[in-house]
Amino acid sequence: MSDKIKRVVLAYSGGLDTSIILRWLQDTYRCEVVTFTADLGQGEELEPARKKAEMMGATKIYVDDLREEFVRDFVFPMFRANALYEGVYLLGTSIARPLIAKRQIEIAEEVGADAVAHGATGKGNDQVRFELGYYALKPDIKVIAPWREWDLNSRTRLIEYAEQHQIPIPRGKQGEPPYSTDANLLHISYEGRALEDPWVEPDEEMFTRSVAPEKAPDTPEYVEIAFEKGDPVAVNGEALSPAALLTKLNEIGGRNGVGRLDLVENRFVGMKSRGVYETPGGTVLLHARRAVESLTLDRGAMHLKDEMMPRYAELIYNGFWFSPERQMIQALIDESQKRVNGVARLKLYRGSVIVAGRKSDDSLYRHDYVTFEADTVYDQRDAQGFIKLNALRLRLAKMVR
Repeated sequence: MSDKIKRVVLAYSGGLDTSIILRWLQDTYRCEVVTFTADLGQGEELEPARKKAEMMGATKIYVDDLREEFVRDFVFPMFRANALYEGVYLLGTSIARPLIAKRQIEIAEEVGADAVAHGATGKGNDQVRFELGYYALKPDIKVIAPWREWDLNSRTRLIEYAEQHQIPIPRGKQGEPPYSTDANLLHISYEGRALEDPWVEPDEEMFTRSVAPEKAPDTPEYVEIAFEKGDPVAVNGEALSPAALLTKLNEIGGRNGVGRLDLVENRFVGMKSRGVYETPGGTVLLHARRAVESLTLDRGAMHLKDEMMPRYAELIYNGFWFSPERQMIQALIDESQKRVNGVARLKLYRGSVIVAGRKSDDSLYRHDYVTFEADTVYDQRDAQGFIKLNALRLRLAKMVR
């Protein structure tokens, strides 16, 4: 099998696991390894990953800043649907995988690679998300998933392999944090190890993007978010690029204790897992979008969109970003957003997000219709026939019974 692979593109973080994978690919497949590191706003310096890949003999090294593309072409389209997996999860990890897969396949075509590789384990969702993306974009690509092939099935074995092959082990790795993390501009997640008991509350020291709600300022902070065609374009009157806007909302939400979630979720592979998430900017954005939509979306359009949201969220969670059904739903969602323009004013206070106001030039809200004062546009007597017609089937059913 190894003689069939000449060049492979590895999704490379520079951490211990993917560094071991880099050497393992070289040894097992006797192939050239091209590394690809994506900057999705994870908040860490990526140059060390480049230097480490150079030291370990990578044939070519890509370190790509994809922050704007990530927010503009993946996060914002997903947010137009107000997507929540199982009612609460804002899909921060899930939405990053199709972009990584897309860029990895582009690099594979640029360098003439006949395989791609990732560091996802055989127990999780990410292996599915990466590989569904690969196959959707390049059906004949060879995929190497080391965690499903090698016998390095424990942290101890990984450390031993690293020592045997002179792979640098980060200082204090043997005493590493008792959980694993994944971060990008939308969120940071924590799972595994110390978090595997769903009865145990997370250690407060674990959190990095938000203060504890009880330690947040005792004065509410107001924020105004402007939208055009369903996408946020400005914060407090300042026009910002997609990545800059989400960064700004992360700062505002984080300092007010907004966006923490402790969830036991259903993985696509069949098991339940416990994850803890910080999504401060995304949480603020969700409330703001719903506020503007409440003014600008027709009732039928809003309800249909909400009915489709769980299906849409599940498609993203399960890795079907490039599927025709996701694209079909996206087209419907995007059609609904053409007049979602306006401004939402939110009050953030110790972990809570409260809608304080909303306005739009495209508002369907009519004060002259809803007022409790005298009006000349609504004849209340019309309601009698409306109610009787809607009650007819109920009356007939009762008469028969």
